[in-house]
Amino acid sequence: MENEALNALIAEVRRLANAVERLSGPQPVETDWSTADCFVWQPARQELTPVTKPNRIELALIRGVDHVRDILSDNTLRFAKGFSANNVLLWGARGMGKSSLVKSVHEAVRSETGAALKLVEVHREDIDTLPDLMVRLRAAPARIILFCDDLSFDHDDTSYKSLKAALDGGVEGRPDNVVFYATSNRRHLLPRNMMENEQSTAINPSEAVEEKVSLSDRFGLWLGFYKCSQDDYLSMIDSYAAYFGLQMPTQNLHAAALEWATTRGSRSGRVAWQFIQDAAGREGKAI
Repeated sequence: MENEALNALIAEVRRLANAVERLSGPQPVETDWSTADCFVWQPARQELTPVTKPNRIELALIRGVDHVRDILSDNTLRFAKGFSANNVLLWGARGMGKSSLVKSVHEAVRSETGAALKLVEVHREDIDTLPDLMVRLRAAPARIILFCDDLSFDHDDTSYKSLKAALDGGVEGRPDNVVFYATSNRRHLLPRNMMENEQSTAINPSEAVEEKVSLSDRFGLWLGFYKCSQDDYLSMIDSYAAYFGLQMPTQNLHAAALEWATTRGSRSGRVAWQFIQDAAGREGKAI
């Protein structure tokens, strides 16, 4: 009888322990930084997932953004060597290679220096988990570029406050081994109508706008990307065609590329890449 009561008590304790464990959420998964150079933050599992085959292109293939490329490369090189570096906001025209540049510069600098330089991507919708991620990254045995692609905030979205604190605010501040790179189509990351609404309803309009604009001020470097000219667009086409060994005559290649851009309604690095993929496929090549 006593054994039955004891077994029942043990079973109940186990049930309560399991319930408490479920309520506490998933336990953090230890990161093996040697498995990859790129990782993706998965907050639901409290895990940094390694990316063994990152989606990136050769740095030399990114054309038309030479000035900002050099600035970003220099900032990243200093960071990889253990020197001071700035958070960077790459903003401007869509399709001009903002995210491609971050990934390509990371690989180029890592290869050049041999440094333990990692790229960790955090998705836009997970920005409010940055404080938890920063705790993990602070203890990492590597220097880390924390990267968020297409960063922007909608009306009534307050997660930007987590980003502000993670970048420079708070008692601990940004870890010395972490720098934050973000891409956005907006210079101030917030829609203009959101800032105007804040200004019109606030008791002190200027303070309301300052609260929003101060987010961009957390980035020491603002790198602007603008719509490319026809010459820049064709330079991208020529570069891709030479790299992948396309056989189409230059005159025909340019005519087809311009027609392709016209049907898309814009000229950009992304449009040039999409055209080259189509041209390579027509020649029976995979790129």
